[in-house]
Amino acid sequence: MNPHLLRTLLLATAAFLAALLGARALMPDRPAPPVLERAVWLPDGLPLPDLAFVDESGAPFDARRLQGRWTYVFFGFASCPDICPTTLATLATVRSTLRDLPTELRPDVLLVTVDPSRDDPTRLAPYVRHFDPAFHAVTGDEASLARLASALGAAYARVPLAGGGYTMDHTSRLFLIGPDGRLVATSGAPHDAAVIARDYRVLVARGTAN
Repeated sequence: MNPHLLRTLLLATAAFLAALLGARALMPDRPAPPVLERAVWLPDGLPLPDLAFVDESGAPFDARRLQGRWTYVFFGFASCPDICPTTLATLATVRSTLRDLPTELRPDVLLVTVDPSRDDPTRLAPYVRHFDPAFHAVTGDEASLARLASALGAAYARVPLAGGGYTMDHTSRLFLIGPDGRLVATSGAPHDAAVIARDYRVLVARGTAN
């Protein structure tokens, strides 16, 4: 991973955790947080910015599309050689593991491309559907991508390759959006399908009990 991106990720994670712990310290009467193995819970949720993307079918995609469902958001790109296919395969296993849940409680998966100049809908559709026919993906302009990434604390960077090409370094963290369209939790790598599924059950139980 690009050293600058790694430093940015570490600083962003440290700042996020410090803010979370500080908020909890100021609210001692809050209910105890859910017991999670890897995920980090956001007790009040984090609102998302306005979204202006296009999905894998070419249809407009805004923040309303994330309401009413639980959705794992992952930043990646179709030319990714390792992290993206591994993570998407893991999320496909997560969905299979959770098939005993009611349909409305099973998680959706949304890939947000960090390579919009190459990843148009015709490229994204077969890519994400290879892992699970129910997966979705979005692309858009650089400003829309930067706005969402900044709001969620995700990082990405273009990395030149010998011969004139390029690849992308990017956050491998998963972002779980709740039915109210707010960020509920994040989960860092390494990703384990069984752990993600167990944490998901806890988070959904907590969310549906409120």
